[in-house]
Amino acid sequence: MIMKKMMKIVGIGAVALFFCCTMAVSVYAAGDTTADQGAQEKGAGQVVAQDALDLDKSVDYLQIGKDWLIANGPGVLVAIVILVLGRWLAMWLAALGRKAMVRGGVDETLSRFLGKLIYYGLLTAVVIAAADQIGIKTTSFIAILGAAGLAIGLALKDSLANFASGVMLILFRPFKVGDYVTAGGVSGTVQQIDIFSTILLTVDNQKIIVPNSGITSGVITNVNAESTRRIDLTVAIGYDDDIRKAKNSLEDLVRADKRILEDPAPTVAVSELADSSVNLIVRPWVQTGDYWGVRLDLIEKIKLTFDEQGISFPYPQQDVHMYQKAAE
Repeated sequence: MIMKKMMKIVGIGAVALFFCCTMAVSVYAAGDTTADQGAQEKGAGQVVAQDALDLDKSVDYLQIGKDWLIANGPGVLVAIVILVLGRWLAMWLAALGRKAMVRGGVDETLSRFLGKLIYYGLLTAVVIAAADQIGIKTTSFIAILGAAGLAIGLALKDSLANFASGVMLILFRPFKVGDYVTAGGVSGTVQQIDIFSTILLTVDNQKIIVPNSGITSGVITNVNAESTRRIDLTVAIGYDDDIRKAKNSLEDLVRADKRILEDPAPTVAVSELADSSVNLIVRPWVQTGDYWGVRLDLIEKIKLTFDEQGISFPYPQQDVHMYQKAAE
């Protein structure tokens, strides 16, 4: 594989050398022929004199081109070699870097983008080095390139902020595709993580595209980050109801559901003596995927069980006292 690439480079260099030599011989021949024709036509009429003047200008231009080719011919050949070898080296280093990032666990999207960034950065350096070989002053060119880069950076500062945030999201992985998150002010399942934005799918099947800078600048809540979750329920009973009976009923319901984990152990306790009720907390642990199923089933079973056992759910109420005052 390497030998084929080297043979290709040598072939391109030979073609470039043959082209430059052909151009040099042509320039010399054109200069001599034109000079001879100008000497033979000297002394002719006005039209012929004008033609000779044009030919003299052409000879001058050809002579300038010939002198430049003689002076810079070796530099042109060196520049061609630098372009060919430099392009091949840039492609090889970019591919090597991309493979190293993939082996290191870097996301495919980021590794592909950074690989292209490495390639074009090296190719720019190669072009500048080749231009320097043929006599082009690269100092001013680099200054112009830097100023243009600064102007482009200021114009695209928001896009660059999204890009930097996308790199951080891919490298540090606060969430992955398939996680349910709250980020950038919206909640949904992560469908796709790109360099500039992240796509979320809401529970009612709406697709939301969130700029990455809006995600990293705020709080990120990853619901699926851990394998287990705790369900927090508050159950209110009346002051006239039996607390022990209510607690035993809740504990029985928790033990009856096989989806509820034994470790950590669930909690059933009295949490508050409120204005109109006695509040009990129910806090079982479940697998993250079972969270909503267990929560909804548990709420329904608590209501049905308390109704069967005569345990009340008090409504917020106020006692109104009316006093009648006899007329004088």
